[in-house]
Amino acid sequence: MSVSRKILHIDMDAFYASVEQRDDPSLRGKPVAVAWRGARSVVCAASYEARVFGVRSAMPAIRAERLCPQLIFVPPDFVRYKAVSRQVREIFERHTDLIEPLSLDEAYLDVSETKTGLPSATATAEAIRNAIREETHLTASAGVAPNKFLAKIASDFNKPDGLYVVRPHQVEAFLTPLPVGRLPGVGKVMEAKLAVLGIATVGDLRGLLLAELEQRFGRWGRRLHELSHGIDDHAVQSERLTLQVSAEDTFESDLLLEELEPHIRRLAEKAWAGHQRETGRIARTVVLKLKTSDFHTLTRSYTPSQRPSSANDLGDIACALRERVERPADSRYRLVGVGLSGFVDQDSYRAQSDLFDAPAK
Repeated sequence: MSVSRKILHIDMDAFYASVEQRDDPSLRGKPVAVAWRGARSVVCAASYEARVFGVRSAMPAIRAERLCPQLIFVPPDFVRYKAVSRQVREIFERHTDLIEPLSLDEAYLDVSETKTGLPSATATAEAIRNAIREETHLTASAGVAPNKFLAKIASDFNKPDGLYVVRPHQVEAFLTPLPVGRLPGVGKVMEAKLAVLGIATVGDLRGLLLAELEQRFGRWGRRLHELSHGIDDHAVQSERLTLQVSAEDTFESDLLLEELEPHIRRLAEKAWAGHQRETGRIARTVVLKLKTSDFHTLTRSYTPSQRPSSANDLGDIACALRERVERPADSRYRLVGVGLSGFVDQDSYRAQSDLFDAPAK
């Protein structure tokens, strides 16, 4: 049985690019890509003026420049973006404590009950959007729906600076004409499998019996059946535990394994700084990530008996993990990353350490 909730999905419009255009009037109305110019750079965000030319986030910068020769490249400034994100978060918190950030520029909010007493979820969404516009001079789009996945789809419908509401009695009609690829978890591979069955839209999917979907796709078949009917009971998770803190870098020129040490140690400093911001939890596992010149990704990890106690310890272990990379000595690498994972509660870790370190009686 589906749980009745009032969920918002708030999505800042072209966030990084909009911040740049807000802060530099000379960029307004022009195609802007937040990215470093160069062969190894990718677009972090594109203004709506750039999107007209087909420029999109995650696109190689070189391709973006080919699509839009007049594209203006602006290096990303994540300190500034995080400051604006915190400002937006403070606006959310005036209305509810049930906030699930997905990134710096989007979040789910459960407004089934609010702090403000506004008469509806739609009124709450409008109040939030108005406050964002007035206080940050940026715009946000919002989706309002009975659950998370519907709210996220809805927030795309009237972008930019729009609002779209899906009321409980409208759910199936809203979903029916949508391509199945709009459902969460339905990627290109699943889309192709469903196309073989003649399924292109959510309405087509709904026409299949649950038993047939389960026979073909197992447990995922049941999930597809639920999504096609707009059923999703996942609650807004206001606190998400960190699974890993990491830092990585892509090089201008590919490097040999033996040349990576200074980069590994620099990234270990960054990762350790991120770990220090965790409260009440510590990480025990060191992770080294490498990407080869031909784009193969390798990871090596190690959990020492005593956790790393400093950035230097982390760097030592990460450098040592190179010995477990079994590739030809002349292999070159375009990216390296250092991370910490395996988080445990600090008090329980100390208790275990005291137990094993205690002298035998």
